[in-house]
Amino acid sequence: MAKYILKRFALGIVTIWAVITITFILMHSVPGNPFATESRKIPPNIMENLMKKYGLDKPKSEQYIMYLKNIAKFDFGESMKSDSETVNQIIARGFPVSARLGLQSILIALIFGPALGAIAALYQNKIPDYVAMIISIIGVSVPSFVLGSFLIQFVATKVEWIPIGGWGEFRHTLLPSFALAVMPLARFSRLMRSSMLEILGQDYIKTAKSKGISKFAVIMKHAVRNAILPIISILGTTVSDLVVGSFVIEKIFGIPGLGQFFTTSVFNRDYTLIMGVTVFYALVLISAMLLVDIAYMLIDPRIRLTKEGH
Repeated sequence: MAKYILKRFALGIVTIWAVITITFILMHSVPGNPFATESRKIPPNIMENLMKKYGLDKPKSEQYIMYLKNIAKFDFGESMKSDSETVNQIIARGFPVSARLGLQSILIALIFGPALGAIAALYQNKIPDYVAMIISIIGVSVPSFVLGSFLIQFVATKVEWIPIGGWGEFRHTLLPSFALAVMPLARFSRLMRSSMLEILGQDYIKTAKSKGISKFAVIMKHAVRNAILPIISILGTTVSDLVVGSFVIEKIFGIPGLGQFFTTSVFNRDYTLIMGVTVFYALVLISAMLLVDIAYMLIDPRIRLTKEGH
């Protein structure tokens, strides 16, 4: 198990290095200047000082090496558009908001998605199954930003105690969390249903029933525990989907999270912030995938035995 974890950790380091390198190349390949625009002309002496301040006057190879050294120290540099904050400070201010939104969305999806899928499997080809599948199809088909706009138009404007946007109290998180949770909820539901149907037909389930074990105990102890494993295996990619989706949702609901800072930095051509947020999210996502792999091995001993055998 330790060997497998170390292997996954090393692969994660290589992936992060690849993300850093690709992001660096892309940002330095963008035409134009991050400081000057058509509507904003900067005197040559000031431009020279700015380029020197951010190290843009040095060769690309030297800039790349310096950036790698700074990343190793978790120093993402200074924002090119904000005089009062560094990229680290912006991340420290925005990420807790995005993390809270993402965690609430994951919890909603994990609580209701598998439950909906299990009910659908237990009542196959009956009304609960049809209702669950209709909800799942809608959840997979409708993008989060469309659902977010719908919730603002038809829920927030009708229910006074639910705010249209902003951040602060728990009620501010309800609509954006739900808008983000619907797609993974639908995915979990469909996966749980198919997995449950397969497991309910296995011989060990029939054997457990023949021993007089109650139906509830058979379902919870044997069926649900094994059926939920595929959901755990896709948690890492689900986190990445929520990260991408939160960028738009935070903009729609006016949430001061890291996603909103990222979209604003793109429009402002704040290269250091774009690179810093991209690399930071890569670190978070790869760490999440590593934790999911470890959790999967702990829940299913067969996986651990297989990995150790290799």
